[in-house]
Amino acid sequence: VQLVESGGGLVQPGGSLRLSCAASGFTFSSYAMRWYRQAPGKERELVAVISSSGGSTDYADSVKGRFTISRDNAKHTMILQMNSLKPEDTAVYYCTARIWSSTSKSWSNYWGQGTQVTVSS
Repeated sequence: VQLVESGGGLVQPGGSLRLSCAASGFTFSSYAMRWYRQAPGKERELVAVISSSGGSTDYADSVKGRFTISRDNAKHTMILQMNSLKPEDTAVYYCTARIWSSTSKSWSNYWGQGTQVTVSS
């Protein structure tokens, strides 16, 4: 399993960024996917989740109306479109998947390496 995030960077308040997560090594279309973030000195926060088909999404209250999660199962890619960014959105953003192993008969959580988002003027 490999999850690779990209698209982070420095942006001014009010700006936009588009994060991507490229997934491989598992049946991408079978699993819900999530974006988490972690700011320095703060606990990890679930930002958004999308169902396996992409038909259902949910967001943290702090990002509702500003962020949009989507996925392209044909391309094994998940996207987080972030608009109207605020300084408090500054964090490392992680793509995650919880995958079932038929070998070990257990669930395992997989994380990407993260991508830094900094919102500052």
